[in-house]
Amino acid sequence: MKTDYQTMYSPLSAVIRRAPITVALDTSVREAIGMMDQMRIGSIIVADPVRRLPLGIFTLRDLLHRVALQGCDLEQPIANVMTGGLITVKPQTTAYQAAVLMARHGIRHLIVVDGEDRLLGIVSQNDLFALQQTAVKDVSNDIRSARDLVTLGECAAHIRRIADGLVTQGTGAEQLTHFVSTLNDLLTLRIIELTHDEFELPQVKWCWIALGSEGRFEQTLSTDQDNGIIFEPPEGVDPERIRHALVPFAQEVNRKLDACGFPLCKGNIMAGNPQWCLSLDEWQGKFSRWIHNPEPQALLNAAIFFDFRPLYGDQDLSETLREWLSEVARTSSLFLRQMAENALQCRPPLGVIRDFVYDNSKEFPHTIDLKMYGSRPFVDAARILSLARGIAHTSTAERLRAVAERENFDSDDVAAIIDGFFFILTLRLRKQRELQGAAAGANRIDPDKLNELDRHILKEAFRQARKLQSRLRLDFRL
Repeated sequence: MKTDYQTMYSPLSAVIRRAPITVALDTSVREAIGMMDQMRIGSIIVADPVRRLPLGIFTLRDLLHRVALQGCDLEQPIANVMTGGLITVKPQTTAYQAAVLMARHGIRHLIVVDGEDRLLGIVSQNDLFALQQTAVKDVSNDIRSARDLVTLGECAAHIRRIADGLVTQGTGAEQLTHFVSTLNDLLTLRIIELTHDEFELPQVKWCWIALGSEGRFEQTLSTDQDNGIIFEPPEGVDPERIRHALVPFAQEVNRKLDACGFPLCKGNIMAGNPQWCLSLDEWQGKFSRWIHNPEPQALLNAAIFFDFRPLYGDQDLSETLREWLSEVARTSSLFLRQMAENALQCRPPLGVIRDFVYDNSKEFPHTIDLKMYGSRPFVDAARILSLARGIAHTSTAERLRAVAERENFDSDDVAAIIDGFFFILTLRLRKQRELQGAAAGANRIDPDKLNELDRHILKEAFRQARKLQSRLRLDFRL
């Protein structure tokens, strides 16, 4: 089944609109401008005509500042006025990652190249904003220009105020979590950049990774930290030596994130914990032990660590680990079966006689935990189904869409399941806004306090979770 539905999780290969227009280094400025006018485009790429290697870009902004205002000769070669030092990305880079990269560097275009750095296409800021329902430009600029923790704390408060307003306006959960995740990522990136300057870090490849809900792009208004570090020690160097140098830096990043409103993880799943600051080989060893010895703790770890994605540093380390993990997990049928058995223990709270089933919480009677019994059945099932197929996505919705594309999974059924997941996420966001950041009861609702329509939709959302779990039972013959 093919689909042209695109989101911020879509790869740039699906976002590129048309073949890039290129000129050679010796093309005159006049000729380049003429081509831009004829093609009605705002930029043109300067490339090696034989090897198709991108060398620079010439935009309308360059035309204004470097040609028109300077009164430059239009017959001079485009090489004299182009912008060099291009930032390139691969076609599998998601639109979301591209938007973060653009905001971080303050650029409007990204050049897409293949594995041999040959030009494939160009993606503009407007292309990506067309996918996003909420502009992040102003606050992202504030984050990028921040120089101290006080300013970053103000930016974090600004993000929460905007998100609070979007919940009030009824913005959809998928769009809202895109917004929150994008800006939280930028905030984290800026904190890492500023903290990096305070430490003398070893000259090795390393990558800060996001885990859990942050790794799935599903952060809500009440979320703590889940992160780690992957590094690659030089040949012959003890990983412990590199870890010893990186951990103090990571602990300071964790402390600053806490100061900006992202509480320290109660389970200490953070990069500042030496247990989660590991070399690539050590991470592979961790995952191997979890997969080949799937004890209860291993299954719990899988629910957090399998959702990792790169946030800062050498993303190749994260991608290498993901490729390795996808292959290992896909062929580990016993582990996947036990994950499925574990996931099916968490049943949607629907009764046979009564509408809803409650978990007898003494602190919050007559309520349902929408994180545990609402979101989790969707998240767990999507993770397992995607791991079984070697799908690299980490977001719940994109995992389900990717599974549907590969399997005999009706598109309407998948759309209904995803809608059910996001409705539950919407109720969680509403509750968190109501409690104004208080952790206690932030994910619990009393169905009797919902209006009739929301109660009906909630019941249907739980039925969709049941349907997804039925697919899990079918796949693993449980």
